[in-house]
Amino acid sequence: MPDELVRAFRFLIKLRKSDQVEAGAPALTAPLAAQGDEALGDGAFQECSGLELDMAVEEYVEGGRNDGIIQRLGRAKYSNIVLKRGMFLGEGKQLNRDLWRWIQAVVAGERPVARYNGIIEVWDEGERAVATWTFDRGLPARVRGPELNAKTGEIAIEELHIAHEGLRLEVG
Repeated sequence: MPDELVRAFRFLIKLRKSDQVEAGAPALTAPLAAQGDEALGDGAFQECSGLELDMAVEEYVEGGRNDGIIQRLGRAKYSNIVLKRGMFLGEGKQLNRDLWRWIQAVVAGERPVARYNGIIEVWDEGERAVATWTFDRGLPARVRGPELNAKTGEIAIEELHIAHEGLRLEVG
């Protein structure tokens, strides 16, 4: 029986307010269910990218060694998580503005800065999580409104970029 491939369209994203506000706080150790209650845009995202980690590799030229260069590891760098969703109307036909409120509070200087921990689950056909990425202490790096065009009937899509302090993958 051949192995099954994971489908990229069955996923769920959860963002929970982080209880850690000081710089250099330890990484997320408790499950997100035990983190802050305040949710942000749960399950409403249609697209996710930026599940990346780059390791800096530095060259060290050793004197007298002419047959090559020594390669050494540097720091890890995490890409921003990019989430996209359709703009939607909530209860009372009011536009859901939670992403915009978050970045506007940061821009306005509200302190302490609200940070969000996240979980991104990829599901199998039976709606069981087969891969889970978690990230810590996310900050809004960019929010982008929809591109408006009267010539098309496309859904208005907004985009959120989240800078964060750690990304981990758990399987099964």
